Amino acid sequence: MMENIEELSPLRITPTVRALSSALRGKREDVHGSSRVNGDRVFPEPEKLWFKESSAKNLRNRDFLSPTTMLNTLYADGQVPPAVMSRVLSLRGSGVLPVAGGEVMGEGLRVRVDRAATFRAVLAGGAAEYLKPLNQRQGCVVLNCPALHPKSNTPSPDTMSLGQLRTVLLADHMGALLRRQGYAVSFCPTLPEDSDIISFLRALGIDWPTAPGNWTNEEREEKIQDSLEKSQYREREMERGRRASGGGGRKAEEGENEGALRINLKQVFQEEGLPGYDPSLGTCTVNRDGVSQLAQLDLSTADCTAAMVTALHVTSCQDEFRQQQIAMLWRASGAKHTQRHLVCGPVKTPGSHLTAAQYLQLRRGQMKEASEMKYGDQVEGQTWEDIIKVMTSATVRFELLSTVHTSPVTLDVKREGGVSTKGPRGGVFVMYNCARLHTLFDSYERGVEKGLYPEIPEDSQLDFSALKEEGEWLLLFNYLIPFSELLEQSGQALDSEGGGARVNIKTEQVRAITEKVDTSAVADVYITHTHVCVPQICKFLVSLSKDFSSYYNRVHVLGEPLPHLFNQMFCRLYLLRALRELYHSALDTLNLPPIRQL
Repeated sequence: MMENIEELSPLRITPTVRALSSALRGKREDVHGSSRVNGDRVFPEPEKLWFKESSAKNLRNRDFLSPTTMLNTLYADGQVPPAVMSRVLSLRGSGVLPVAGGEVMGEGLRVRVDRAATFRAVLAGGAAEYLKPLNQRQGCVVLNCPALHPKSNTPSPDTMSLGQLRTVLLADHMGALLRRQGYAVSFCPTLPEDSDIISFLRALGIDWPTAPGNWTNEEREEKIQDSLEKSQYREREMERGRRASGGGGRKAEEGENEGALRINLKQVFQEEGLPGYDPSLGTCTVNRDGVSQLAQLDLSTADCTAAMVTALHVTSCQDEFRQQQIAMLWRASGAKHTQRHLVCGPVKTPGSHLTAAQYLQLRRGQMKEASEMKYGDQVEGQTWEDIIKVMTSATVRFELLSTVHTSPVTLDVKREGGVSTKGPRGGVFVMYNCARLHTLFDSYERGVEKGLYPEIPEDSQLDFSALKEEGEWLLLFNYLIPFSELLEQSGQALDSEGGGARVNIKTEQVRAITEKVDTSAVADVYITHTHVCVPQICKFLVSLSKDFSSYYNRVHVLGEPLPHLFNQMFCRLYLLRALRELYHSALDTLNLPPIRQL
């Protein structure tokens, strides 16, 4: 009921699961405790006691489920004592969803949320609190993209691989996510402002730092070179001779550059207690490209005033070893900043080989062709040029970012394949459904101007119990309420200094693979802290778009202009207005502006 909702506390999934677990176990103060043994009975972790449902089928009769196997673990014969059931039904607390009822059935203990009260709590006054991370963090993060560092010349889209493009897009995405968390974010390296690579990045909507074409970083490079020459980890001539006479290592390689500056990287991470680095790093010869990258990193961190500075190296799996070398060289030069590595899997294009430039050109041509086939002669002028640019960027981003970043991506780059503007296919489908929401509200405003509909009233004048369609609850419960918790995950890997070299961000997925507790408990979402890398915003948006599209095709939102129908219409407009803002918020983390009309 409404009295169960504490004012000014946005409703969240995780606090609700914890409160349910505490009520079921009977120890409110032990919500975060670990498994323990009481006699012969093992008490499971709190997060393992409950499922949050997500499928339309299961949401018809329950919102949360504690499976029978869990009840059998807690209580003899799985019989829930009346006092425990009373605690579950009277659940309350900060951020806890209000409970309307519960019952023990064959599959376990079902709990139903007070949906009308939840709709009002979330939608009244706007849903702004549900569109931002739970907490604001402090610190400075430098996102370093090795693919953009010059080797001999400034990188070019004509030589950039699709795997390297994936790392650039991920760095851009992570930058937007971390800024939402409150971090000060900068990018490395700085690129020449008139270069082809900057034009290419801008075509994808990526705003990368630039400097005049004649700018150099020679002063910092000299400083880095001097620091490495004086480093305690520099390998001296006597040590080098012993290594050569002893064989092993990379003796042949080292013998090619007698007198070169070498740093013992293994000694760096061993003596400084840095876990997660490749034990075969050994000794590295310092070269000009390496010094250039270190100088760029030094420049990117120079203006960071926060106490905590983290360099996040976003690299491909092929370049991971080299980037670990760079990270340890930077440490050897005296840099004490925390360093993490976000490593992407490869991008495969069976039957063809495309550079990043060719890939973007292909997708843009396909997007223009698909638009012309659907909209005909309308597709001309600057407005359509801008639409095609954004839709192409959306296609590329969703293709390369929808897969968990550690896994390989396989692309269909057949030129005759085309890019469909129909069906649930990634970025185009998401942008199209976002545009449908804008079209809906444009239609409503035109109806107001014609006198068909009144202005949307204050929320206090509405009865949100009119939102009874199953798709309405699904959109609120699976997307609007959990979104802020999804955003929260991007900063978790940066909280601890002892997490190892690789970033491994914990996230509570909105849709996860269900751990089947027993055959009768067919739940869709398992609330657990599981390592799944970076928040899956692309998958979230595609899933949201499928469910919204299904609802929109089934429900006529703008009904007949009859007074007795207005309450339900306005409640739906409140919900869909919040959904439109959810689209904007999620797309903003991908640096994609919404398309307002298609």
